[in-house]
Amino acid sequence: SDANEVYQLAHRINETLQDKAELDEKLIKQLSYQASGDLSPMVAVFGGLIAQEVLKAASGKFHPIRQYFYFDSLESLPSNADKFTEDDTAPIGSRYDGQIAVFGREFQDRIANTNEFLVGAGAIGCEMLKNWAMIGLGTGPRGRITVTDMDTIEKSNLNRQFLFRPADVGKLKSETAAAAIAKMNPETLGHIKAHQDRVGPETESMISHISDHFTKQRLLSSLEFSLLVMHVYDDDFFESLDGVTNALDNVDARERCVYFRKPLLESGTLGTKGNTQVVIPFLTESYGSSQDPPEKSIPICTLKNFPNAIEHTIQWSRDLFEGLFRQPAENVNLYLSQPNFIETSLKQSGNQKELLESLRNFLVTEKPLSFDECIHWARLRFEEFYNNNIQQLLFNFPKDSVTSTGTLFWSGPKRAPEPIQFNPDDEIHMEFIVTAANLHAFNYGLKGETDRAYFRRVLADVIVPEFSPKKGVTIQVQENENVQAGATADQDELDQILTSLPQPSTLAGFRLNPVDFEKCQCRGQASKDDDTNFHIDFITAGSNLRAINYGIAPADRHKTKFIAGKIIPAIATTTAMVTGLVCLELYKIIDNKKELEAYKNGFVNLALPFFGFSEPIAMPKLKYHDTEFSLWDRFDVKGDLTLQEFLDYFRNEHQLDVTMLSCGVSMLYSFFMPKKKLEERKGMKMSKLVENVSKKPIPDYVRALVIEICVNDRSGEDVEVPYVRVSIKS
Repeated sequence: SDANEVYQLAHRINETLQDKAELDEKLIKQLSYQASGDLSPMVAVFGGLIAQEVLKAASGKFHPIRQYFYFDSLESLPSNADKFTEDDTAPIGSRYDGQIAVFGREFQDRIANTNEFLVGAGAIGCEMLKNWAMIGLGTGPRGRITVTDMDTIEKSNLNRQFLFRPADVGKLKSETAAAAIAKMNPETLGHIKAHQDRVGPETESMISHISDHFTKQRLLSSLEFSLLVMHVYDDDFFESLDGVTNALDNVDARERCVYFRKPLLESGTLGTKGNTQVVIPFLTESYGSSQDPPEKSIPICTLKNFPNAIEHTIQWSRDLFEGLFRQPAENVNLYLSQPNFIETSLKQSGNQKELLESLRNFLVTEKPLSFDECIHWARLRFEEFYNNNIQQLLFNFPKDSVTSTGTLFWSGPKRAPEPIQFNPDDEIHMEFIVTAANLHAFNYGLKGETDRAYFRRVLADVIVPEFSPKKGVTIQVQENENVQAGATADQDELDQILTSLPQPSTLAGFRLNPVDFEKCQCRGQASKDDDTNFHIDFITAGSNLRAINYGIAPADRHKTKFIAGKIIPAIATTTAMVTGLVCLELYKIIDNKKELEAYKNGFVNLALPFFGFSEPIAMPKLKYHDTEFSLWDRFDVKGDLTLQEFLDYFRNEHQLDVTMLSCGVSMLYSFFMPKKKLEERKGMKMSKLVENVSKKPIPDYVRALVIEICVNDRSGEDVEVPYVRVSIKS
């Protein structure tokens, strides 16, 4: 056969070598068997890798591969691959013949009849759907793909989310992606559903916007096709799945996979970095079992008082944006809509005086009645941030001041700042005023203006108070110093501010408009893609003014947008490679492999380049009595027992005494409850008890309750045990 001939050829070549290799007959024959095949996921892996190498050659950026690169995924082959006959892998005139040549016809049927759920239709989601369409996932009689994404397509998505085109901007990602892969592989028609629902408790029962392309094309007109009432991500939905693939960060989806014991495929990218993780029930740990080290952040004292890099001033300006245009407006709305907002806020730790002063400023002292007053407000803010605060800092720490060790205070990374005198002819100065005034006007629903001549006329009439240094102001110098943002206020001072606030009843219907940096003031477009909403312009001007204060080279709008938006570009090469690796793991899940060593977590960095693969970490195990359990285990209790029957069940069947029992945030039972209350509850059915304590009815679609218990073992010691699933409906 061909395989034997290939092996003999390898043997003859090996004999000619001075340093002979030990031949792996099985591996060499596998090479022969698969020579006529091709796999979309493997092509995606090498396509992403090679494309990045081309970019390196063209740009001279990043280190190229300068050695042999070997990669295989032999573990992805079906468990019965060594028993294949030629007929099993012979072409059948199908678009999947390349895959059949590797996996066989039977395995192709299993791929086609898989029911997979994709969470997210962004960069990774688009690549994943493309791969699934190419391998024929979910195209069989019992197969299905469900994809959900709440987002709409933005202009900035187009360079990395390749299923979308300029004409798609503003459309729903899930619907557009589903339609795109249906064109790539028409066999997906009728087998893919596009949702726009978040995976979480709120979508276990709701009215869902669903795009079933089979239904849409064959049963309903576009006008008739709109809302279908259904329980979206309830028990029936998850139990029908063969697996879940996360293409975005979703904690609820991970938790549901553990609860319903479904395989989960995770992946992520960060520029040229990528990672994959496979989570298998009763085999591996879950996503939440381990944590990444915390990200390095800029010290607060550096941001507030001692910046030395443009990144520091951009982050400071970004925080200023939140503190001027979003957070105060949100606090005002909470004050006007929640009767106990003040009471609750005063009980919390933090600077209560600052909160109350902010409410007073936005509702009384600084509330504008016209756009001219917004310009006045912006001019005073300029003076506060770029002149007065700098002069106060130099008052506390003069340029010739020294530390306790005798060294100059303003040395090393600390730059002595210079106050800025406002100049209406300076473009950066005016840019700050124009953007700040317009954003402040948006808070109050006032019409803005951009004409510089108009601004200069209004600014000429603004009276700016002279700076007078304050004594007793404490400035944080070291990161570990615990310094409050302002002086501690006594109760009389707080009461005085409170009395100056208008009662919410006098402002019925009045609300401010918070400015959200992540969202446009116009519906359907993200702010970072909208160059007319003043967001990036304000942050750029604010950052560059502070940079001038500290003698730091300013940054242009593009760089500021890049850093302020925390944008690390998603690169198509990394995305392609990562999704290819995920699909190679999907083959193993479809084959139902039970060996931990068959699966691989991947860690890649195409820039270095680095490629690392490891077996998933085995699930951690705990023990009570002689029984071992893991995060995948639970107690399954059949039937809607009474509380007494529930307690007896654990005492008799598991030799465990339940000391406390809760469902969600509701405490159903504890040993220290009053005896009368205990007796009342012991006769109640578990479902009735939950409704009685939570004061909420159990929805009709709920078939089981999740109960957490604290127990003592036979020796009276506290022991950790799994949660309990009580089936109240068959």
